[in-house]
Amino acid sequence: MKANRVRWPIATMARLLRVSTSGYYAWLVREPSKQACSDAQLLSHIRPLHASSRGTYGAPRIHIQLGREGVHVGRKRVARLMRLAGLCGASRRHWKQTTRARAGARRAPDLVRRHFSADGPNVLWVADATYIPTSEGFLYLAVVLDVFSRRVVGWAMSNHLYTELMLRALDMALAQRRPEHVIHHSDQGCQPAFNRSSQHPEIRELQWEQKNMAAVGVECVRR
Repeated sequence: MKANRVRWPIATMARLLRVSTSGYYAWLVREPSKQACSDAQLLSHIRPLHASSRGTYGAPRIHIQLGREGVHVGRKRVARLMRLAGLCGASRRHWKQTTRARAGARRAPDLVRRHFSADGPNVLWVADATYIPTSEGFLYLAVVLDVFSRRVVGWAMSNHLYTELMLRALDMALAQRRPEHVIHHSDQGCQPAFNRSSQHPEIRELQWEQKNMAAVGVECVRR
């Protein structure tokens, strides 16, 4: 009511909020309670500690620092005051693992040998998968990149991380570029059949030679 008294009459707001106007005016001149004064004093200790940590300390660390300075209060109270004051700490982001080596999987030969460069287009492709957190859950994105131009030549997205997702991205790259001889390099991944993508029907239709097929599942690299 106090914040909107310029825009709306006090009597109107009191009627809509079902409070008395006399109670509102009494609240204006009322002295702050002991609890409110104590909270304000505690917040005056919390703000410098939070600022000195460059905004990284949350309620648990602030609570520890207050204890070291001789201010003994509850952690939940510290968390409540920080929340009301808009103070929050930095938390370590939890990454979702998208690459796991399959037990007993045979690695394909490394045709790249860690030299990620190409003299022209459709000479070397690299592929990988990542995840995108959304309000509905995780979505997985598979991408095929031409090393020469750094251009995405194939991609696919789904709510799973199975072989089908990787092959759909590879199919798009094949349909767009129609390469004759290309090395397709990716990590070993957790897709159980991706290491056998040379047997995919669309690839057989292009009559790729086995030696020119991608080094799919070359090595297990944790992102």
